[in-house]
Amino acid sequence: MTLITELLGTKYPIIQGGMQHISRSPLVIAVTQAGGLGILTTGALDGEGLRKEIQTVRAATDLPFGVNLNLLQPNIDELVDIIIEEKVSIVTTGAGSPKKYFPRFKAAGIKVIPVIAAVKHAVKMQELGVDAVIAEGQEAGGHIGKLGTLPLVRQITEAVDLPVIAAGGIADGKSLAAVLALGAAGAQMGTVFLATEECPIPQSFKEALVATIDTSTIVTGRKGGHPVRAIENPMLRNYLALEMANAPEDELEKLTVGSLYRAVVEGDTETGTMMAGEISGLITEIRPVKEVIEEIILDAREAIEALPTL
Repeated sequence: MTLITELLGTKYPIIQGGMQHISRSPLVIAVTQAGGLGILTTGALDGEGLRKEIQTVRAATDLPFGVNLNLLQPNIDELVDIIIEEKVSIVTTGAGSPKKYFPRFKAAGIKVIPVIAAVKHAVKMQELGVDAVIAEGQEAGGHIGKLGTLPLVRQITEAVDLPVIAAGGIADGKSLAAVLALGAAGAQMGTVFLATEECPIPQSFKEALVATIDTSTIVTGRKGGHPVRAIENPMLRNYLALEMANAPEDELEKLTVGSLYRAVVEGDTETGTMMAGEISGLITEIRPVKEVIEEIILDAREAIEALPTL
């Protein structure tokens, strides 16, 4: 048991990341029933769509689960209303500070856990009064910050007195044990759950993921200040070449408009953006969520017990 399992009411210190179009009820139910914390995405959902997802999870399990909010969503106010009305117990947030909505969340008894990528943001969130922070390193898939997980987590655990959840580059028991050694109270994982039977992405995406090696992901968007990590494909190679050649922003945008949808809904592995972390090369098969989580916990325990005495 860690500070995070006590805080969240879960069996294991594993949080499934909120991934747009992906972290829907089938995956969330599977993770939650296996002892982790399933997190619903609000991406591409209206209020009633979110309500339906929450109710679907609740009908399948009485265990705790959460909802992830992208604070830049245009319908954010509506989504916040639904979260409070449906008495969701845990909210993770990204793309900004949850300060505007924090009083309402706390009044409703909701635990608030923002995703952050720098020490200064962790300090601000502690001052706000959040329950924990997710420190996400640039090894993660999707939108990333500047620091790697190891230095980020270590410095944040020194800077704040909050439970810290590590994220980015964590997909097995050894990497979970490593971040616990850094002082984290748990880990958020996303990429490893993409290659599960319950994950509602096309088979072509899953097969592309299990075919990756250690160097299969690339980062685009650094020049524009919005870096994104995804599995390399022809479209992203073209994007990166144009970016390095200082192509106009509108030319770059033409390549990526709708590309996430093409990957995670249509299964287009050539022109879609398959967001995934650097740890992708470690994932070699598609398995049930329960099997994945149980193996992570078993391997973490074995890794901790096998550490040499100094």
